[in-house]
Amino acid sequence: MTENEISKIVVDAAVKLHQDLGPGLLESVYEVALAYLLMKRGLFCVRQLPIPISYDGLEFDEGFRADIVINDLVILELKSVETIAQVHRKQLQTYLRLSDKKLGLLLNFGAPLMRDGIVRAVNKLPE
Repeated sequence: MTENEISKIVVDAAVKLHQDLGPGLLESVYEVALAYLLMKRGLFCVRQLPIPISYDGLEFDEGFRADIVINDLVILELKSVETIAQVHRKQLQTYLRLSDKKLGLLLNFGAPLMRDGIVRAVNKLPE
């Protein structure tokens, strides 16, 4: 399954979850529920995955924690905020670069409409 195919499944599940639960809950609630929905749809999900990074010749076992990684291909960064800030977009872009993943989705469950809370970020993803 490609990153883009995974992305379609994630967006569909996120919209359903947002419709069912509504906005404004803690990110951890959306995280556990979304991972459950994605696994029901046949995807392999790991929550709070430590991602190692290298810097200046040193290896750090836990450079950051990805909210959800799907099929070892796509990073999901979940938020439950009124508005996505530029720093959230930069954070996801950095996560992609440091983990060498090609696609990430920033999902803001605090948005009134889920479609307005989805940001797609790419890192060397072919068309």
